[in-house]
Amino acid sequence: MSLAYLPWLRPGSFDELPCVGDEQEQLTYAGFATRVEAAAEQFAELGVGPGSVVAVMLPNRVELLVSLVAAWWLGAAATPVNPVFTAREAGHQIADADAVLVVHTGTDAPDGGRRSLAVDALRRVPAGDRLPAPPATSPDDLALLVYTSGSTGRPKGVMLSHGNIGAMASQMVTALKLTGDDHCLLVLPLFHVNALCVSFLSSMLVGGRLSVLPRFQPRNFLAAVERLRPTYFSAVPTIYAHLVSLPAEIRHDTSSVRLAICGAAPASEELLSAVTERFGFPLIEGYGLTEGTCASTATPLDGPRRPGSVGTALPGQRVAVMGPDGTPLPPGERGEVVVQGPNVMRGYLNRPEDTARTLVDGWLHTGDVGVLDEDGHLRIVDRIKDMIIRGGENLYPKEIETVLYDYEGVLEAAVVGAPDPVYGELPVAFVAPAPGADLDPTALRAHCATHLTKVKVPVELQVLATLPKNPVGKIDKPALRARLTVPSPPESR
Repeated sequence: MSLAYLPWLRPGSFDELPCVGDEQEQLTYAGFATRVEAAAEQFAELGVGPGSVVAVMLPNRVELLVSLVAAWWLGAAATPVNPVFTAREAGHQIADADAVLVVHTGTDAPDGGRRSLAVDALRRVPAGDRLPAPPATSPDDLALLVYTSGSTGRPKGVMLSHGNIGAMASQMVTALKLTGDDHCLLVLPLFHVNALCVSFLSSMLVGGRLSVLPRFQPRNFLAAVERLRPTYFSAVPTIYAHLVSLPAEIRHDTSSVRLAICGAAPASEELLSAVTERFGFPLIEGYGLTEGTCASTATPLDGPRRPGSVGTALPGQRVAVMGPDGTPLPPGERGEVVVQGPNVMRGYLNRPEDTARTLVDGWLHTGDVGVLDEDGHLRIVDRIKDMIIRGGENLYPKEIETVLYDYEGVLEAAVVGAPDPVYGELPVAFVAPAPGADLDPTALRAHCATHLTKVKVPVELQVLATLPKNPVGKIDKPALRARLTVPSPPESR
């Protein structure tokens, strides 16, 4: 079996070292391997084999990881399903992936009409000598089907091979200088590729330790950092915003953390600085897509931060900025960010047209607008699809959001385009206040008018208690567009 990024499946590699644990149990590497063998034996009895797919619909817990690796042991792929999905949402993914088995909580969880296995019935010890010999898995074989959030229609299955996820784990080990002494605290949902690759596989590759939290709650998270003494973790900007918003008197020992990673959505410089100032550890900002197996750039661990940059290409990847005609652009020019490397997906499951639009001449087209400087540092300007075209002029929501984040008391900000019969689109802003803050929409618009040209000032500004998020923690702009009111009268534009 050529799963080179899982060396601990070979007896003797890390046997008695602590491997993975959650709130219920702690397993050594040998203990985890035993659990994987037991589950693989059980899966095989239920019809799982080379080329099939196992759907795993569980909250963050050890058994989720056991189930993934058990599927790989049998030459099958896994598709992690958001455990809070409705029957309709889960049914789409299970059917689209053509899963032969669904592992779920057993509490009336949807199974899409497929054979299912409740997690409490998951075998913990091999029953005998019925475990099939592992197949000769190749780097090109399918490992994961990770579904996009579906902001532009029905979710698509991103096909990630063993070569893809192995490359990503190796690249993260190199970029973050991970060793067997590292201990990762996992808080992001395990149905997302960030948690699987950056936290789980990267730790396992070097013989490190992983502690799995079931969910994020600010005070409980900091208490877990103090109790478990992790050396790193990965999170999204919303998590960091909640942490720095905690009252000053809430203090926990975070000295064990040598670095933390911030990704999945843009973060303001103010937020990044506030985290380091309060908790003492540096933030490594990263950028990437599920289609690129999570990350393509990261802030150099030992290099100086460049404000507004999401870092340089990870080792083994190429990142460029391309014009509409497919020509790479020189440093300083704005264009679409494209990526090459062994981490780039095989394609979208059963969607050849979508695949052909996204993978062109060996490049993964991200749909993001970016700028590279002379030293290869990337700055993301915005999403191409989020760009607002007002009377023929391109407006980038991120620029407006940056100004909103500069206003004291703004915890979250998002800008979307509202249809307008005269201008085509107009910018509308949504903001959420920090705890205890009282935001005045009129004052916020005045702040924008001070720092932005008139065409960029939001014509409408709504203050919400919190901004809606999609399943991976990003601000849900489609949901915000659905809240749009009738555009403001012409005199306010």
